[in-house]
Amino acid sequence: MVYLCTKEILSMILSPFAFEKQLQNLVKTSDNKTYLLAVSGGADSMVLAFLFNKLRDLGYKFQVAHINYKLRGEDSDSDQKVVEDFCKKNNIKFHLYKVSEKDEKPENSIQLWARELRYRFFKEIQAQENLDFLVTAHHLNDQLETFIINLSKASGINGLSGIPANENNILRPLLQFSKEEIYRFAEENKIDFREDLSNKKNDYLRNKIRNEIVPKLSETNDHFLENFGRSVLYLNQTKDFVNHQIDEIEKKLLIKSQENITLNREKLSQETEFVQFEILKKYGFNQTGEIQKIFTAETGSLFYSKEFKLIVNYNELILQNKRKPDKNNKDELLLMVNFDFSENQIAVNFKNIIEIEQINKSFNWEFDAEKLRFPLRLRRQRDGDEFFPAGFSGKKKVSKFFRDEKISILARQEIWLLSDSENSVLGIIPFRQDRRFMVTKNTKKVLTIR
Repeated sequence: MVYLCTKEILSMILSPFAFEKQLQNLVKTSDNKTYLLAVSGGADSMVLAFLFNKLRDLGYKFQVAHINYKLRGEDSDSDQKVVEDFCKKNNIKFHLYKVSEKDEKPENSIQLWARELRYRFFKEIQAQENLDFLVTAHHLNDQLETFIINLSKASGINGLSGIPANENNILRPLLQFSKEEIYRFAEENKIDFREDLSNKKNDYLRNKIRNEIVPKLSETNDHFLENFGRSVLYLNQTKDFVNHQIDEIEKKLLIKSQENITLNREKLSQETEFVQFEILKKYGFNQTGEIQKIFTAETGSLFYSKEFKLIVNYNELILQNKRKPDKNNKDELLLMVNFDFSENQIAVNFKNIIEIEQINKSFNWEFDAEKLRFPLRLRRQRDGDEFFPAGFSGKKKVSKFFRDEKISILARQEIWLLSDSENSVLGIIPFRQDRRFMVTKNTKKVLTIR
């Protein structure tokens, strides 16, 4: 039996051959795929660049991008030089973004600012160079730090599953390797890299976890990181299973159309809070208190997330994308400026003016033209609208008329009201005319709307 030393085992595990296999597992196929490597100059990203460089003979095409944030003076320039020298030596296309005065640095949230800046830069390079994947050098220690941060936020199974190996065409092929393994591999292969000494400071939460909490956890078990890696693998498998079950439940509750998504509120309310949260979270509703209100709200209640508007409509939850207003979709149309009193009768056919969708009902209204205040308009419902519906005594709010007629929230948005110059409602098309303006035996001039 042949026993291998740790150094030999590491060389086998983190070899170009094993690395290529890991890449193929993430991408499914390596054919004609191109990559942009995010390389900071640290050990992990320089090992990433080294391994990719070893795969060039196998047809792998990649370029390198680096950000010089100018946050650490000469050290930042030295980081840039290590990456740039590696690319020059190996004839690799190098992209540099050097922060300048035009990039205003915030007084706080430097990390968030830096993250947004680099990913914006990476996307620009990918589009410009037509590169399929962005590749980062996140490793197992990064995974553990993220797990602990998400654990403190009660982020659920998705957060505890850690950093995904492949998400939105961002690949992280080093996630299964510890920082120690990467450092040893860099040393063994004489890979130049730079140590970011600012990581030793505990001024950020992640640094505090890295420098204080992770070492304590590692002391509890010689195989702590290895076992954690397996746990994350199991959590990801559990997440995939749970998400599949959630999707199956959602399919039974879902009605999709070109314009909207509708969920059965009554059936969803019977599911567990976990299922309710996971389904509504997809549409940006991720606050427990808000979700509880959604199930007790009255018909007509509105809730908003970043991308969706949720409308409560009896036992339905209607989700609409919050799109920019369509300039062609007007909420008011000028119908008639004045009535031609040279004629005793005039007719207006709405067929060529508006399309009344979702309603299959004809109507033929006759008005006493001398009672009307011109110009006449077609418009959508407004708060406080009321009218005197024909066939009823007294007046009624338009909103109550809609409820009594059981007209859905969505249908109400498509219904036109006929109004005069003082915004009095002359009728709800095509349902009901206002009786105050109807033809009587004393009418001399008639306006017909059909």
